[in-house]
Amino acid sequence: MNIPALNMARQRVPGVSVLINMISMRVRQIIAGQRPLVKPNNPNEDIEDIAIREIADGKIVAEIDFTKSLAEKTT
Repeated sequence: MNIPALNMARQRVPGVSVLINMISMRVRQIIAGQRPLVKPNNPNEDIEDIAIREIADGKIVAEIDFTKSLAEKTT
């Protein structure tokens, strides 16, 4: 696992659970045939590392709607 890229990705994403969901969703997309948004470092690089680097480089962002959770708390 690419630890420096993981630390950079953790700085970009507000929570660990959101980061895990982003990585797993992106891995599934790449497995399904979507092209990586970053060039693999080598032919044997893990898909998880590619997804982490995409997030760390800002190629993928999470769109979180906080208004839903605020509306649920007020009712």
